[in-house]
Amino acid sequence: MDGDTLFTIGDLARRTGLTVKTIRFYADCGLVPPTDRSPAGYRLYDVAALARLDLVRTLRELGLELAVVRRVLDREVTVPEVAAAHADALEVQIRILRLRRAVLRAVAERGSTPEEMDLMHKLAKLSDDERRRLITDFVDDTFGGLDANAEFVDLLRSAAPELPDDPEPEQVHAWVELAELAQDPDFRAAVRRMAEYQAAERAEGDRTGLHHDLTEAVRDAVGGALDAGIAPASPEAAAVVDTLTARYAQTFDRADDADLRHWLLARLEIAGDPRTERYWHLLSVVNGWPVPPSLAPVFGWFTAALRARSAQ
Repeated sequence: MDGDTLFTIGDLARRTGLTVKTIRFYADCGLVPPTDRSPAGYRLYDVAALARLDLVRTLRELGLELAVVRRVLDREVTVPEVAAAHADALEVQIRILRLRRAVLRAVAERGSTPEEMDLMHKLAKLSDDERRRLITDFVDDTFGGLDANAEFVDLLRSAAPELPDDPEPEQVHAWVELAELAQDPDFRAAVRRMAEYQAAERAEGDRTGLHHDLTEAVRDAVGGALDAGIAPASPEAAAVVDTLTARYAQTFDRADDADLRHWLLARLEIAGDPRTERYWHLLSVVNGWPVPPSLAPVFGWFTAALRARSAQ
């Protein structure tokens, strides 16, 4: 191509696919000024102007604002710098669109009211930091100022909800319910009572931490009783209770007597709020973790059997 060739606005429009009106606008705002004018006063453009116009068209199609396009043309910023910044911005926009899609699908499946949809949208678009702060506030309110079970508190703080960028509708449902539960004054009061109980136990010298082994023992022993159809108040339940109270006595270095059984019953009852298990269930759904099977039937049976034995 001859570098001295000059093009009219019509020529540029045919070569670039832009309208004459658009090219004239870019000329008027100084983005692609004409190289020269014809004797009749018509704008003329050289090859460099054509290349500049192609760059403007490309940048605008990528969504860059005119002010940013001007900075690129004036070499105030480089194309890679602008591309990186806009790629980051697009990531945010894509994440927002995915969340909106998940909320709309959740609303469609749930048949939500306008108020529920509004709440769902507000909670779903919280940032990761904002979701963590919501849970941190819950933990601070329920365990703050108490010397409770340190391992349990650390577990609560570390298990933050992390809603994925492209959540499934059930994850949106779970996050909304989890956020509501964490802010429920009645649930907070129940967890605070559990924290106070833990602090009182620690004041008495309990430093045993979490008790996954005891949980497994109860699940195995009571699971067998449930499978066998043994009723909690039946004579057959006594052997199961005796086995488990002996295990608790050993773990907590206590005598296996009536006092232990009263102490254990109080412990089970204060920890038996079903909303606590629901909290962990919802958190698992939000984070895409395997949802553990419910232990409510197991500990419900154990509590009922222990209560029956204590009443004898």
